[in-house]
Amino acid sequence: MAGRKMPKTVQTRGLSMLRRGLPMRLRHIEVFNAIMLTGSVSAAARLINVTQPAVSRTLQHAELQLGFPLFRRDKGRLTPTAEALTLHPHVQRLFAQLDEVDRLAASLRDQGDGGSLRIVTVMALTQDVLPRALQAFRARHPRVKLRVEAQHSPQVMAQLLLREADIGFAFSPAVHPGLREERLADTPVVCVAPRGVLPGALVESARVGLADLAGLPMLALDADDPVGQLVSRACRESDVSLQNLVTVQTYHAALSMAQHGLGVALLDGYTALSAQRERVDVLALEPAITVPVSALRLAQHPESGAARTLLRCMRQALAG
Repeated sequence: MAGRKMPKTVQTRGLSMLRRGLPMRLRHIEVFNAIMLTGSVSAAARLINVTQPAVSRTLQHAELQLGFPLFRRDKGRLTPTAEALTLHPHVQRLFAQLDEVDRLAASLRDQGDGGSLRIVTVMALTQDVLPRALQAFRARHPRVKLRVEAQHSPQVMAQLLLREADIGFAFSPAVHPGLREERLADTPVVCVAPRGVLPGALVESARVGLADLAGLPMLALDADDPVGQLVSRACRESDVSLQNLVTVQTYHAALSMAQHGLGVALLDGYTALSAQRERVDVLALEPAITVPVSALRLAQHPESGAARTLLRCMRQALAG
């Protein structure tokens, strides 16, 4: 059967049959494939769990629709025609693709019990907020594999656009048109000062103005950082000039340096949660500066159930 040589015209005709959209329905293809695999109508009926008359009727209808026979009947045996031998490799590839679709659909359906989720976030959320969110997430989806990477906000967006991450969390990003943003929460900028640097009256009031910080050694965030940009804008609007003696790129570096007495830092409220209160004073800032916390995903990209669960967990963690 497999060793027969087919005329070139028959090969060409067979290769284009499925491409031209001839009326061969999926049920026809299933029955045809079953007969090719088993060699008989009765065995094909058992393979696909239908009756033998149903297989015969479906085969006859398929041949009628196609306009040529798929098998020759000889004393109860079915011998594939040249057209059938040409069609069958394409049908096998079609079934392989259908199996792949089934596996993908099952993976998407069961992603809560398996699969993976790639998360990229600003470092400020990795100390307290994200761990609590992931703890709640893990209780719902214990088998999802997680990859967490900490980056600056511009790199968070870049990794999403390069499809190197599934979901990102950032501060006040200038969102790329290829991304969609969902605002999850707001956090205030707070003042973290080494103990003894600020007057006792300010510490007791738990509030400090930008003007009160003029003349003090400051730990500045990078000029491209979203929080650093907000602080710089507030200083311009208040006509306050700060003495930025050290510039850092990460919030936790600024916090650590403040705890070692190197200067005063203006940080987001989430980073300040991990401040060592025996070493620094944490005060509210006036005028208030608010930092939005956003979830970022690719625009026009379907969202998995695991990602939706993580968003809910992040909202809860950000709310405290």
